[in-house]
Amino acid sequence: MAEPAVRIPDAKVALSTASVYPESTATAFEIAARLGYDGVEVMVWTDPVSQDIEALRRLSDYHQIPILAVHAPCLLITQRVWSTDPWVKLQRARAAAEKLGAGTVVVHPPFRWQRQYARDFVDGIWRMANETDVRFAVENMYPWRYRDREMLAYAPDWDVTKDDYRHFTIDLSHAATARTDALQMLDRMGDRLGHVHLADGNGSSKDEHLVPGRGIQPCAEVLERLALGGFDGYVVIEVNTRRAMSGAEREADLAEALAFSRLHLASAVRVPRR
Repeated sequence: MAEPAVRIPDAKVALSTASVYPESTATAFEIAARLGYDGVEVMVWTDPVSQDIEALRRLSDYHQIPILAVHAPCLLITQRVWSTDPWVKLQRARAAAEKLGAGTVVVHPPFRWQRQYARDFVDGIWRMANETDVRFAVENMYPWRYRDREMLAYAPDWDVTKDDYRHFTIDLSHAATARTDALQMLDRMGDRLGHVHLADGNGSSKDEHLVPGRGIQPCAEVLERLALGGFDGYVVIEVNTRRAMSGAEREADLAEALAFSRLHLASAVRVPRR
């Protein structure tokens, strides 16, 4: 019988620039290149470099690392980044992705208090998706919790599989915070899964974004399913390294996350030796 060999799958592993916070966007490019990531996802936030297409292009060219995705400014702290109009934010994210050669724009569902935006969101995302080759991949979120109280902060729903989108992003840390089964969510997304935010969690009310393998989420199983299914999107490491005591410790965490991802993507795909 032929001895099995490992084939490296096609899915690229990228580093989210959010993973180096409180360090800068520029630092994320430097670390991603040094560790051997396949690319970066740019989190557009309050760092001026993250908002500047030409500065991002220069970083990509200098470090010889592609920008694979752009995360639109959807966070509470980015409400005034690239306009206060959420549709303008998405238009600018799409333009940035097109100019930078990124294949995906990641977007969160609206906050419930953004009533008109929330009412138009599903149809509006479809309209924008029809105008470009860039994927708009809508990301699963979670209920906000305080003690015994739960607040549904997102509309139409934090569980984006309840609505009709062309592409989804699955975030495993968000699944942990929502206390939902990530593998079942993956099944519901099916072939509309376009993007992955890989991080771990323990089901805390806080969005933890742990290094994969340090929580209870099925990170390895998700990667193995992606590899076996021929996933052609991007796996993005989006972890919290704010507690790192030094740059070396932060880099070690990001190297561990990359090694975990590549190991479990590769271990699922075997071909016979000739």
